[in-house]
Amino acid sequence: MTPSGDDTSTATPDKDLADATREAKSAAAEAQAAADKSKQSATDAADEAAAAAAQADDKDTNFADELLIEERHPSVGMGTPGPPLRRGNPFTFGFFAALGVLVALGLWNAAGQARSVLILLLVSMFIAVGLNPLVEWFMRRGLKRGLSVGVVFLLMILAVAGVAVAIVPVVSDQINSLIKNAPEWLDLLTKSKTLNELDNKYHFIQKAQDYIQDPALAQRAFGGILGVGKVVAGALFNTFTILVLTLYFLASLPSVKRAAYSLVPNTRRTRVSILGDEVLGRVGGYVSGQFLVALTAGVMMFIFLEIVGLREYAVALAIVVMFCDFIPMVGGLIGVVVVSLIGFTGGVGIGIACLIYGVIYQQVENYFVAPRIMRRAVDIPGAVTVIAALLGGALLGVVGALLAIPSAAAILLIIREVWVRKADAS
Repeated sequence: MTPSGDDTSTATPDKDLADATREAKSAAAEAQAAADKSKQSATDAADEAAAAAAQADDKDTNFADELLIEERHPSVGMGTPGPPLRRGNPFTFGFFAALGVLVALGLWNAAGQARSVLILLLVSMFIAVGLNPLVEWFMRRGLKRGLSVGVVFLLMILAVAGVAVAIVPVVSDQINSLIKNAPEWLDLLTKSKTLNELDNKYHFIQKAQDYIQDPALAQRAFGGILGVGKVVAGALFNTFTILVLTLYFLASLPSVKRAAYSLVPNTRRTRVSILGDEVLGRVGGYVSGQFLVALTAGVMMFIFLEIVGLREYAVALAIVVMFCDFIPMVGGLIGVVVVSLIGFTGGVGIGIACLIYGVIYQQVENYFVAPRIMRRAVDIPGAVTVIAALLGGALLGVVGALLAIPSAAAILLIIREVWVRKADAS
């Protein structure tokens, strides 16, 4: 048997060896942990250094940005904005009042310089609104609006061309007749005893000869011809411009109306649309009614001239009377004077007959034809018609006289539907 002391001496060295191994492993683990910790500390220190450098760069950049005042909001670095200026301050009121006066004067001067262009726009819009009922008539017959506008515009072009073809030969014939008959008239003047006595007293024939022989007469005549050429060229350009603008306004009239009505607040848009359509309808009705009145005058003048013996001038003079009849108040008188002057070239009796017919027909038109046709279009008192025509003629000449009556009808409609109704409700 083995003694007990030998077992104890054998087990103790093995236990010490295991403990030493565990302690060595633990020391190695602690050393590795310490190494990892020192490495992490170095990494953190590097990150902190980089962050500090970046922050320094950002601070420098922000400082540089602050130096650029244009790129900074006014409230940053400049303090809080103060209260607005007092409206009752005399300096503020005077400054803005003077600024408003200057703006108003600038707009007035601009409108004055663009007066001719504005008149062309106004006339084109007026014609487009007047032709719109005819376009809608074609649309009710099944045509689309674009095709209807094309048909109406083609009819208008044909009407203008027909007027030119009818009037130009008459003017040319009258000029040729004047040149042909001038020697006979001068011969009659030289044989007149009364004129010879006046010439002996005032020497007007010698003055006329000196004027004709003046070398500066040719230069003045040439300048006059150039002036007439400029007037003709300007008239042709204005006519072409009106035709183009009329076509544009006629084609885009629905979209223009929608765009105008969209500017009105939604709560009042329906009523404004109804009033606007009514105003445009009355303007179109006035143009249609006035066209019927003028057409009646032209047809009646054509029949009269065929009867009285001026057949070669009947068509042209009827067209002249029809266009003159569009001018309020004095248009009929102008047509009668033109027809009578040409009638006197065919004989004294023809001229007197034309004058009598013109006076009688004007009364019939003023008291019978025009009231019956225009009653449905524009319902305005006669005094308002006269005042509107006078004011329109004073402001814009013939164009103002043409636009005055439908404008007065539109203003009266707005007064009745807006002003009077508010007055009744108050």
